[in-house]
Amino acid sequence: MINRKNRPAQEVNAGSMADIAFLLLIFFLVTTQIATNKGITMVLPPKLDKIDNVPLNERNVLKIQINSSDQLLVENDPLDDIDEISEIVYDFVLNFGNPDIKKKGKSKISDQELFASLPVDMKNYIRRNLSLKTSSDGPSEAVVSLKTDRGSGYDVYIKVMDEISAAYYKIYGQRVGLTSEEYRKLNRNDPRQKLLYDKGKLGIGRAISLAEPTTNGG
Repeated sequence: MINRKNRPAQEVNAGSMADIAFLLLIFFLVTTQIATNKGITMVLPPKLDKIDNVPLNERNVLKIQINSSDQLLVENDPLDDIDEISEIVYDFVLNFGNPDIKKKGKSKISDQELFASLPVDMKNYIRRNLSLKTSSDGPSEAVVSLKTDRGSGYDVYIKVMDEISAAYYKIYGQRVGLTSEEYRKLNRNDPRQKLLYDKGKLGIGRAISLAEPTTNGG
């Protein structure tokens, strides 16, 4: 009969356990998707050696604010529906309240020349509904100012920025007979589509001013 009491206990070989754990760690690091916050793609203007502080007429600045409670205010008046911002910005930019004859910007085109270049349906809309002396003088002067609070929500900020951009894309698209979505999808590597893209933006830049956030709700 075999005496098991005096037989030494078998030891488990753990020499390769560290290698296995290391391989598992690498596997999880490679396969795990880590959520990250995505920023907003914006093209910043080049740095200027000299900045001219040109005063803006109040009617040429559309003030949009998101306070610490994520409440939206346009010209200090509460706005419940974010979807209305696109229409408000559209009308503000195309108001032509006092179009200038001075050629401005890289395109060297005046507001009066710009108005003359618009399609008939856009001109008729402006004549019927806009041309207000209390709103912007023209697209070359119109500036959309967006101000947030330190406690403003990121999601609301993104939605407001999308609505502002949608208004500009609607204008650009209408000028060349396209919807805003069709205009967005124009391939600028194609010479013909690039021509449409440039024609849509001619004389109307996206003048969006991001004001310094306030410390607490306003």
